[in-house]
Amino acid sequence: AGILSTGAAQADEALAKAKNCLACHQVDKKVVGPAYKDVAKKYTAKDEAMLVEKVLKGGKGNWGTVPMPPNAAVKPEEATKLVKWILSLK
Repeated sequence: AGILSTGAAQADEALAKAKNCLACHQVDKKVVGPAYKDVAKKYTAKDEAMLVEKVLKGGKGNWGTVPMPPNAAVKPEEATKLVKWILSLK
């Protein structure tokens, strides 16, 4: 368990790497930001739009004091793909 074998999941993880998401996040452990599996436990599909907005514009306060910066290099459709992937990591 925990190893992603589908092509889509691998492509989305590659997108996360390409957009430097993994500089602050890991799938299964906290770094600067929360582990993606912790995000997936805290939020559901109904939170998707809010999470996409957070990826694009940044935010703070949900996981402590370290702010998440806005990600100008991420397009809205990429942010949606990333959020769907993160929420699938339960």
